[in-house]
Amino acid sequence: MKKYILKVLMFIVVILNISCTDGKGNSRSENDISPDTENETKSEQIELADPTIFYHNDTYYLYGTSQGSLAEKGLGFLVFTSDDMENWEGPVGKSNGFALAETEAYGNQGFWAPQVFEYKDTFYMAYTANENIAIATSDSPLGPFVNAGEALYAETKQIDPFVFFDNGKAYLYHVRLEDGNRIFVAEMEEDLESIKPETLKECLSATQPWENTASAAWPVAEGPTVLKHNELYYLIYSANDFRNPDYAVGYATADSPVGPWEKSGDNPIINREMVGENGSGHGDIVIGENEEMHYVLHTHFSNASVHPRKTAIIKLNFNEDAEGNVSLTAEEESFKFLKSN
Repeated sequence: MKKYILKVLMFIVVILNISCTDGKGNSRSENDISPDTENETKSEQIELADPTIFYHNDTYYLYGTSQGSLAEKGLGFLVFTSDDMENWEGPVGKSNGFALAETEAYGNQGFWAPQVFEYKDTFYMAYTANENIAIATSDSPLGPFVNAGEALYAETKQIDPFVFFDNGKAYLYHVRLEDGNRIFVAEMEEDLESIKPETLKECLSATQPWENTASAAWPVAEGPTVLKHNELYYLIYSANDFRNPDYAVGYATADSPVGPWEKSGDNPIINREMVGENGSGHGDIVIGENEEMHYVLHTHFSNASVHPRKTAIIKLNFNEDAEGNVSLTAEEESFKFLKSN
């Protein structure tokens, strides 16, 4: 019996010794891990929902709604940076990783869907907090962004701001919570501290089958982003409740920044069938190096779980057919998740 036990112990020692070698009998340690394995170990999925990327001086700045482990860092908006949209570092905001921290902002809950832009040599962040829209300023994309603790006045709850400049005017596209999530636009005052109420106009709401696959009583169209191409305006938006696997992205066009808007017959242009991930939507356009255009968005965590949502990116193109008709399309093969080092 003693001899049997001794043989078993010797066998265990041999197995443990093999597990600590490189397969050729050479011992290894943590310092011997190959660079590829090390990068794979350190690389982590970025978990920002409602993401946006601001491109400035050859650097990409990524912001979004914090959730998962990032939400444990506090309220506000963290920022990650990259010089190629492949390798991300962060969070690197000047306020302990935050570009905008709760202590320097309006609101105490629901920090959602930021947008960062430059205007008159100042950096601005438009964002949602407490289901209101606020705007903060900074001298750097890394922050700290600060406002006076005030939100833009509105008679109703409003979320998802996007500020667009055209012909010397600033327009605020946003979502008003009125009989559904509906997208509106209004011209802003020059100081960007308020809208001109008389210019407020509805852009679109969720009325098509793909936009409300659950036949919900509260239809959702949200996450507006606007750009101009060849004198035509494109309003990119997401539809369905974000918890719905069919959450997807479509667009509408207009001859004016205030509409009327005509939805594309090719909608949705990004959905779960294309990218293989549930809940793909709510993002922003980034035009970066070489004028390449991408759409940064989030997806569900998995087929079984919505949260924490994962940050991804996909390339967009304008395509013209033989008859001169232009359409906005996404490159399916370009879809990828964003990870930090």
